[in-house]
Amino acid sequence: MIQTSPMPRALDTDRVRAQFPALRATRPAPEQPLFLDAPGGTQVPERVVAAMAAYLVESNSNTGGAFELSRRTDALIAEARRYGGAFTGGDPDGVAFGQNMTTLNFNLVRAVGRMMRAGDEILTTALDHDANISPWLLMAEDRGLVVREVGLTPDLDIDLEDLRSKLSDRTRVVAFCLASNAVGTVTPAEEIVALAHDAGALAWGDAVAYAPHRRIDVGALGVDVLLCSPYKFFGPHLGMAWVRPDLARDLPAERVRPAAEVPPGHRFETGTLSHEALAGFVAAVDYLASLGSGDTLASQLDTAYDLIRRHESELAAAFGTRVGELEGVRMVGRSGGDPARVPTFGLVPERATPRQLAEALDDAGIYAWDGNFFAKRVIETLGLDLEEGVLRIGFAHYNVLHETDRLFEALERALK
Repeated sequence: MIQTSPMPRALDTDRVRAQFPALRATRPAPEQPLFLDAPGGTQVPERVVAAMAAYLVESNSNTGGAFELSRRTDALIAEARRYGGAFTGGDPDGVAFGQNMTTLNFNLVRAVGRMMRAGDEILTTALDHDANISPWLLMAEDRGLVVREVGLTPDLDIDLEDLRSKLSDRTRVVAFCLASNAVGTVTPAEEIVALAHDAGALAWGDAVAYAPHRRIDVGALGVDVLLCSPYKFFGPHLGMAWVRPDLARDLPAERVRPAAEVPPGHRFETGTLSHEALAGFVAAVDYLASLGSGDTLASQLDTAYDLIRRHESELAAAFGTRVGELEGVRMVGRSGGDPARVPTFGLVPERATPRQLAEALDDAGIYAWDGNFFAKRVIETLGLDLEEGVLRIGFAHYNVLHETDRLFEALERALK
């Protein structure tokens, strides 16, 4: 039940951290794990674990039956779609769930590809995760289409001038990310969408790296398709897409013949969903809403993300200042305090490999990723070895400022 409460002035990080079993201090500080791996998947609050377990124990059944457990599952799917609509700021009928974002995108891309003709063009960007590039390349091979890539500016943003120069009357889709999963850039999504629509093209947004940090509003953005991954915003492994409902109705979905073609199901949900994951998704959105205030789920999410953004901006600014003082490593992309970034940072060491630094951090109980993170073209644009990539430091709102002290002490030791 939505409860109205006063808007807090700042994020209560003690209250936040107490809700995550993985963050509870069970060992002395030097040994307690420090999670800076959020871009690869966040930790989950206890209510997500409880909701998934409760579904499996109390409501585990397939859909469409005449008995109580089946009715509970039907109700859960409807609730998950409603929560998905609130989370994305769109019509709940546009929400589709799947195994993961990549699988959903392959399915959606194949559908839109069947509406195209040889010679039609798709624009992708060098900033994107390959899940929003490879599906287009493979579909283009099958259909005789042309995929053109939009390049990057020196600070690793999408080059809008290059985008403008490559748009034409043959452009059918502009596929882009709202934030980079490798270097944290937040892209000018509304401007990209406007340019795509002016050219008569669909705007196809990847919000996977954006959703943990910034409020999504598909209405304000104007995107036709938006994809995200609940396991990146404190939920279970699951994929979610929002597809403009009239577009979803027109695209040729690949479905078994008895499957319904109209809501409450979604035309791009194939087979049985992971119902326990949907329960976890609802709990994850409920958790995020609980951080804010308001009399609706949407307003609670609005205020929660305002608090998250302010807190993470402090973390990013502090990290950016200190990393600039380190010898033997450089940060790529925008500065730490730049508002056009999320708190995901790519570091390039000079005298070690990213894997060696990640291993040194692991010795100190600090979890961070190394590699290319499927952001192939970002790494190649930087002139780096694709296999080595960068060391990625990623904060979530459950991180706190004093954790940066431990991180930099460990980095200083590793870089000597």
